[in-house]
Amino acid sequence: MPLTVSPAARLTQLIAGLALYGTSMAMMTRSGLGLSPWDVLHEGLTVRTGLSFGIITAITSGAVLLAWVPLRQRLGLGTIANVIVIAVTVDLVRLVLPEQHDLGWQITLLVGGVVLNGIATAAYIGVRLGPGPRDGLMTGLVTSTGRSVQVVRTGIEAGVLLAGWLLGGTVGVGTVLYALTIGSLTQFFLARTTWRDREPAVTRGA
Repeated sequence: MPLTVSPAARLTQLIAGLALYGTSMAMMTRSGLGLSPWDVLHEGLTVRTGLSFGIITAITSGAVLLAWVPLRQRLGLGTIANVIVIAVTVDLVRLVLPEQHDLGWQITLLVGGVVLNGIATAAYIGVRLGPGPRDGLMTGLVTSTGRSVQVVRTGIEAGVLLAGWLLGGTVGVGTVLYALTIGSLTQFFLARTTWRDREPAVTRGA
């Protein structure tokens, strides 16, 4: 059920969601079992340019914002925070989280990263302070096409995956797991993290 608005809690959920999103990205990249579709693209661009993973993430975010123009999506606090917080968090977590070679830990990082990504996505979209570049693309297409979050998100992930693979990004079992489940996970958690405006008090009769 949607939550009642509270500015401080709303901002906290936004920043926490973005930080968790960056953390989930780092977890999946360090699992060694395959990257999410967007991260396949990020890795491919990182290999081609030599820039850090976080910097490439920020540059890609800027490029995706251009796709908002025909969809008439509006920038918000969440949009700007997305570009900054995620780019910084993913690089910091990758610095302290080493690559894993034990299969048990690899699976843990992969599955945990995918689930955390779904929770984080829903958390920062749900505060309604402006979606991130990639999710603004998703929500814009949901509105313009009338399709569900699950269908649109899965379609976007498939297209990005192909582009990233062609650029030389790593594709593995984790990539397949992410592409097949992230739409359903986001839709599930979105219903539980979305904020609504406070309802006016009901005046009782004398």
